[in-house]
Amino acid sequence: MTASPTIETTIESPVLAAARQRAKDAGLPFAGSISPTDAWDLQQQGLAVIVDVRSNEERKFVGHLPDSVHVAWATGTALTRNPRFVKELEGKLKDKQTVVLLLCRSGKRSALAAEAASKAGLPNVFNIEQGFEGDLDEAQQRGYSGGWRFHKLPWVQD
Repeated sequence: MTASPTIETTIESPVLAAARQRAKDAGLPFAGSISPTDAWDLQQQGLAVIVDVRSNEERKFVGHLPDSVHVAWATGTALTRNPRFVKELEGKLKDKQTVVLLLCRSGKRSALAAEAASKAGLPNVFNIEQGFEGDLDEAQQRGYSGGWRFHKLPWVQD
């Protein structure tokens, strides 16, 4: 999937406007963060494209979102940073104004990826909070305290 929707920043959704304001107030170096449920709603409304920044291995063995775009932030078992990330991301977007929602395992790598994309001139890149699996719980397990799967949003596994 390479085509993606765009949205004029002047007619931005209330969810994105609120995320931008929270990011500004917190001094974040990217457009903002939104919840998994808001991300799904925005994608379904055609207002944004979801980009999974996890490795190929994570997507294959843990699961992924149907109709999401994939651009790895880091690759391999050592999760080596992909030096071509921004170029690859730009190649999958219709234009630089596309609203992009980045997803990783817990929301940490996708925040770093959002920062890199923003610094490269992509103004509408948001992080999906909690990621695909959420944070570790007290038993050091994921999936029980937030994340895409926790919220019972659509996903598939190979």
